[in-house]
Amino acid sequence: MSLNFPLLLVIAVAVCGLLGLLDLLFLAPRRRAAIANYQGSVSQPEMAVVERLNKEPLLVEYGKSFFPVLFIVLVLRSFLVEPFQIPSGSMKPTLEVGDFILVNKFSYGIRLPVIDTKVIAVGDPQRGDVMVFRYPSDPNVNYIKRVVGLPGDVIRYTADKRLFVNGQAIAEQLVGSEPGTLGSAELYKEKLGEAEHLIRKEMTRYRMPPDQQWTVPAGHYFMMGDNRDNSNDSRFWDDPNIPKELHGMVPDRNIVGKAFAVWMSWPEPKLSHFPNLSRVGLIH
Repeated sequence: MSLNFPLLLVIAVAVCGLLGLLDLLFLAPRRRAAIANYQGSVSQPEMAVVERLNKEPLLVEYGKSFFPVLFIVLVLRSFLVEPFQIPSGSMKPTLEVGDFILVNKFSYGIRLPVIDTKVIAVGDPQRGDVMVFRYPSDPNVNYIKRVVGLPGDVIRYTADKRLFVNGQAIAEQLVGSEPGTLGSAELYKEKLGEAEHLIRKEMTRYRMPPDQQWTVPAGHYFMMGDNRDNSNDSRFWDDPNIPKELHGMVPDRNIVGKAFAVWMSWPEPKLSHFPNLSRVGLIH
């Protein structure tokens, strides 16, 4: 079962805030009145009794203690930076399984938590950005891919695994090879917009019919993984509940933010394998 963590966090902040407000407006005045009555009824008030009368209810005490921490987490996570962990190899070699990344939440506009409505337009995704977004077929699941197509672009992927944007072949340069799933995989340096990065192709594997072409509608984006033959991305999404012309497209409302840094890596979360900082750096 998927948990809606942003909603749970908002509820927790609201409950803790209401407990603090309840104490400020009603409970604290009652405690002060009880202390005043006690002190006026005896000649020598006992401190133990005063402390007991002034003691906050346990639930209120916890709520007031947690509120500032939860509120800061909510603000940071909703409007500034949110951490994620990479669960698959679809973005290799840029991101590896177990990488912990930071996502800029305001690069593409300030959005309200939970309802994700954009309230302040800051900027739009650029071709080549590594972006986290909610999977169109299941918005409870977060995906991370690279922005390949912007609104209005025509994207084509050919039988020889070349990427074309608006009729222009995207420049790539072979830089090396490594073992692949069914043989060898080749690494290429690719330039999308201003972003120069590595992509990975398995030359003996092809998952889809050749020479596919897509036109990106307004307000949508076409996404691909850097591990081109091991990525569930815009080339393959086919949801019968979504209009055919929007198959494979990520709507602007599903955007979470721009991934910009790796801050830790933990490929195998076991006691015998510790987190490491070997991959710390900016994401290109």
